[in-house]
Amino acid sequence: MKFGTVQTIDAEGHTLAHSQIYEGFRFAKGTVLTNTDINNLQSLGVNEIVVAQLFDTDVDENTAAANLAFMLANRHIHRTEPFSGRVNLVAQANGILRVNADDIAAFNAVDEAITMATLPDYAQVHEGMLLATIKIIPYAADTDNVTTALQTISMNTLEVHPFKFKTVGLLLTKTPNFKNSLLIKGEEAIRKRTKSLGLDLRTVEVVAHTIEAVTKALENNTADLTLILGASATSDREDVAPSALIAAGGTLTRFGMPVDPGNLLFLGKLNEKPVVGLPGCARSPALNGADWVLERLSAGLDVADGDIALMGVGGLLKEVSTRPQPRRSVANQAGKPHVLLLAAGRSTRMRGDNKLLRLIDGEPLVVRTAKRLSQSKTGGMIIVVNPETTGLVEILAGQGDQIIEAADANCGLAASLRAGINALPATTPAVIVALADMPDVTSGDIDALIDAYDPASNALIVAPVAPNGKRGNPVLFDRRYFELLASLKGDKGAKTVIDSETTALRLVQRSDAVLIDLDTPEAWDVWEQTR
Repeated sequence: MKFGTVQTIDAEGHTLAHSQIYEGFRFAKGTVLTNTDINNLQSLGVNEIVVAQLFDTDVDENTAAANLAFMLANRHIHRTEPFSGRVNLVAQANGILRVNADDIAAFNAVDEAITMATLPDYAQVHEGMLLATIKIIPYAADTDNVTTALQTISMNTLEVHPFKFKTVGLLLTKTPNFKNSLLIKGEEAIRKRTKSLGLDLRTVEVVAHTIEAVTKALENNTADLTLILGASATSDREDVAPSALIAAGGTLTRFGMPVDPGNLLFLGKLNEKPVVGLPGCARSPALNGADWVLERLSAGLDVADGDIALMGVGGLLKEVSTRPQPRRSVANQAGKPHVLLLAAGRSTRMRGDNKLLRLIDGEPLVVRTAKRLSQSKTGGMIIVVNPETTGLVEILAGQGDQIIEAADANCGLAASLRAGINALPATTPAVIVALADMPDVTSGDIDALIDAYDPASNALIVAPVAPNGKRGNPVLFDRRYFELLASLKGDKGAKTVIDSETTALRLVQRSDAVLIDLDTPEAWDVWEQTR
């Protein structure tokens, strides 16, 4: 491939390197220029243009990405259509992702033009979640390099192992003075964990903290997976719960793990079914080593002594000074994520019309959006408006929990963000920044962001991705970004924060609705024709 400037008259059949916008014309980057394009460019006085010229030995970006992704798609992994040299691989089931790191390293070492990024090995995934993305960085890749890259991967490079266990039994032990509230707390925490793994917590039994009582309970348990949460922490292989497992005819695979919190876990089998002795920290919803073990077991993956030994790298889950409060989550805070609906725009591109007040099925766009998003499982909604938009507050009466007027809204988008962030309740763990001019975003899109939000795994920013691979709106931000969002200036939106925090970003696959906003009369016309 040759990249550079050519005479416009000679550019037919080449790929436009950069978008060009002129009055009445827009030429998108990546466009293969036609004779009509050449004539239009010349009529605008454009005599030189930057293009990519593909050689006979090149494969265009979309074909190359599609061919490489085809090898990775399987029964539980779907590939999207290529767009701008990118193909996404999306989960088709809830389960655990296995990633062959050696394959990915070999793939990315073939040529700088050919790249793949994935979620971590053993990541818990859900249906519709983005697992990996293949991106051809320039506009084409060498055919031989594509062939070589194909040889580094197989259908086993990425595998989603669906959750397969169906039932779980929980044994809770108590000592004479053990508080009943701790039994309740433990059951609630385990119930939430098992539900997220598709498990049916069929039996919960409370027994005395003795070898005899636990042994009898184990012998009577018929669940696919048995969990033991003791009144006293397991401190040795000869302690109560491990001894009871052996007495019931089971085997002890492992005692202890190099994950903190979670050190005092034990793992064994009884009648070829797994038994997990949970550490005391499992009474908390915060991430601990037991979660990693339960996820793998629920997906039918074997967890041996050596597997647990390898969990030490990345196994320090406690708060440390370089990563304050990483386990803070919606589950252990008062309050839920709030929606911040930005409706303070001046509609300058509508040429005299106010987009937010235009009717859809007899209802103003801003009211339609507020109603749809209010049906989500959030803690509430704050709507930010421009005080200069006459009648907007009255139209929105009854919508949301609070309507805030941003006095300096005309200074840019950052002013609306600042007003909304400053109005959030003190207990709000996260905010979902939504735009009022997106007519097809639904409560389901909001709920998908909340479901993917997980500070425990550093998913602090959650954004939707359309089928074409483009990132859209709304976007969720953990409260640690509130101060940064409120400090933005001018017309800068939250995109600058997202782009600077890629390691904390989790993407969720959604429909084209997350890309559609109605800023211009032309956009309205297209949307209304395609409804």
